[in-house]
Amino acid sequence: MPTDRPTAAELVEAVREFLADHVTPNVEGQLAFHTRVAINALAIVERTMAEGGPMDAAELERLRDLLGQDSDLGEMNAALSRAIRSGEMDDKRGAVLDHLRKTAEDKIALANPKYLIQRG
Repeated sequence: MPTDRPTAAELVEAVREFLADHVTPNVEGQLAFHTRVAINALAIVERTMAEGGPMDAAELERLRDLLGQDSDLGEMNAALSRAIRSGEMDDKRGAVLDHLRKTAEDKIALANPKYLIQRG
């Protein structure tokens, strides 16, 4: 199956590397700060493109198991919130906490993976 090159992921990587290798060393002050923010944002986009789909699928599967229903990810999260507020999940507290912990870890892995490494 042919793929157009460069891919979206390759374009994002190229821009991030350009900013890191050629712009950052030549700017200072507020522009340097904003360049680092842009580099970090592009790194998040790269990780999300590479890993976000499987993480979302795993989150949706955990929600299906917890709630015994099926819908899109946004609706399932809203349903879990309603179920927690109503007390419906009180008997599944451990499973809910495990799900929330794993979901939070996945989100952090995309946004700031160094945080998870530092925390051990």
